Amino acid sequence: MGAQRPPVDPDVDLGVPRQRAELRGGTTSLLAAIAGGGMVGALARYGLTVTFSHPPRGFPWATFAVNVSGCLLIGALMVLITEAWTAHRLVRPFLGVGVLGGFTTFSTYAVEVQQAVAAGAVRTGLLYLAGTLVAALVAVRLGVTLTRRATGVDRNRSAG
Repeated sequence: MGAQRPPVDPDVDLGVPRQRAELRGGTTSLLAAIAGGGMVGALARYGLTVTFSHPPRGFPWATFAVNVSGCLLIGALMVLITEAWTAHRLVRPFLGVGVLGGFTTFSTYAVEVQQAVAAGAVRTGLLYLAGTLVAALVAVRLGVTLTRRATGVDRNRSAG
């Protein structure tokens, strides 16, 4: 029996030295960064969804806005910390996995689609289902593109 290997973050490309460095320094600080960020993101989302609640047959604008804005921010963040800057090893876990992972809520999105359909608002549910998917993907791409333009990052240089 060989030595047991520590768990590997599937979001870390071990072929990239800067990303490999995220695994150094122990898992306690990594987990603390993710947990702290997740708490901040989840509380922000909770506040928005309570403030802007919707009836069962209505369109869940708060969750839609949270998911789309979170996708825009994750696109921007990934360009900033992987292409434009050299970030501390805990920035990505804290902001990306923690804050934005806790802020966005695709599980609530799925439940809200089901609730709309169960309440008889099939058209609203299907519009929400497709609209969130399309808007979230567009938002990530927009976040990447706008951040690259704002920072002057050359797409071809960063792809290599």
